[in-house]
Amino acid sequence: MTAPAKTPASRTVIETRGLTKRFQGLVSVNNVSFAIAENETLGVIGPNGAGKTTLVNMISGTLTPSEGEVIFDGARINDVPAFRRAHLGIARTFQVMKPFPGMTVLENVAVGALFGRDGGVKSMAQARESAREWLEFTGLGKRIGVGADSLGGPDRKRLEFAKALAMKPRLLLLDEVMAGLNPVEVDEVVDLIKSIRGQGLAMLVIEHVVKAIRSLSDRVMVLHHGEKIADDDPTTVLEDPRVIEAYLGKRRT
Repeated sequence: MTAPAKTPASRTVIETRGLTKRFQGLVSVNNVSFAIAENETLGVIGPNGAGKTTLVNMISGTLTPSEGEVIFDGARINDVPAFRRAHLGIARTFQVMKPFPGMTVLENVAVGALFGRDGGVKSMAQARESAREWLEFTGLGKRIGVGADSLGGPDRKRLEFAKALAMKPRLLLLDEVMAGLNPVEVDEVVDLIKSIRGQGLAMLVIEHVVKAIRSLSDRVMVLHHGEKIADDDPTTVLEDPRVIEAYLGKRRT
């Protein structure tokens, strides 16, 4: 599959050009280029160790590319630190969930509101109000006063989602938000993600649940050994023999 990535005829939010990351000679991501437009969801799949999270880390600013460029809203942001990328409108979830210790669920999400796009909201009262809205949206409205450290795995996933959404992003990077969830919980998270589409938001969704990726994505990109081996509509990608051999195999669902 060598054709250029297909994107809707709308404004490009994020673009990478030849993005590469090496760790002491080991190539984790190799020459990966793609773009995501407003209102578009790009699903990213690939085996463990394929470079998916490294790619997200370079976009969010926690890692610096060895080569290539990250272009956000038409501007090169390679040298922009992570907190300033948050102000630009880039938010993410983390595969390893780490709530702010010693803080309530409400306070955790309020932090996202305070440090989000355009510098975040201007007062703690506004941050708390925004946090309440996103906690209701993500199904945690009844848990706002409990300690975030006490949440179980599924609720921690929802908390990650709420913190990111409170930042009012233009680009949302979701790193395996469905990992460890049962089928009913996966369907609930899929419905949550679908409910925020159509608001100008660009999304990159890393996920191993193929049914969810097929349902959510406008396009699917496949990474294998750090290289992009496919980027097209979900049906075309998920039925490609090379993708099946590299990733899906007997796990295909």
